[in-house]
Amino acid sequence: MDYKLELVIIPVTDIDRAKDFYESKAGFHVDVDHSAGEDFRIVQLTPPGSACSLTLMRNPESAGRVQGLHLVVSDIDAAHDDLKSRGVEVSEPFHFGPSGQTPGHHPTREKYGTYLAFNDPDGNNFLVQEVRPDSSSA
Repeated sequence: MDYKLELVIIPVTDIDRAKDFYESKAGFHVDVDHSAGEDFRIVQLTPPGSACSLTLMRNPESAGRVQGLHLVVSDIDAAHDDLKSRGVEVSEPFHFGPSGQTPGHHPTREKYGTYLAFNDPDGNNFLVQEVRPDSSSA
């Protein structure tokens, strides 16, 4: 039995502002933008290359509570440059060492070892994690 994560709900205060961020700045593709009256709107976006999408839900009370969603990339430096060029306030690369979060790439560029972080306009948090195809560690 396969269990495939297909959709994550992201609570936001303003759907138009969030849609603009995810589409224009984060580079996600808009799959659906559908309204049925004033109180019902579905905006679904998918990160490039992902099988899992996000749906924006207007929920001011919960906006900013989603933390640590991981986006996996093969080149953390290219991802950093792409996000920064789109206007995303993105952290510099970091890794986790013996004393916790440490600036810079993982010393051996271990798979799953180097990260970036960014927030959407409501404070929902994403980590970008590097999984280099040429890395030999698991």
